[in-house]
Amino acid sequence: MGSVSIPFDVLAEPTRRRILDLLLERPRLVGELTEHLGLSQPGTSKHLRVLREAGLVRVRAEAQRRWYELRPEPLREVDAWLAPYRGLWGTSLDALERHLDAMPDEMEEP
Repeated sequence: MGSVSIPFDVLAEPTRRRILDLLLERPRLVGELTEHLGLSQPGTSKHLRVLREAGLVRVRAEAQRRWYELRPEPLREVDAWLAPYRGLWGTSLDALERHLDAMPDEMEEP
């Protein structure tokens, strides 16, 4: 199995995840992202640079505007890497469901 080339610290940062969430809806200008995030424009640009360098976003120039849009391909790589671990979560949730089903119903009327 191959390794994921996106450093997880890029995705671990909450502001960068929020940017990806916003770009999932549609491409956005830096000003729009700045407004949604409540950051300064340089702060937003810093996060966008990290995301761009990691290959998670691309920039499309349109006259004086720079549109940022999500690149889903690297996220597919992360999803593929996580796939074998999903079985662990499913097994744990199945065991919890069986345990809860086996418990006596505490809410029954006396």
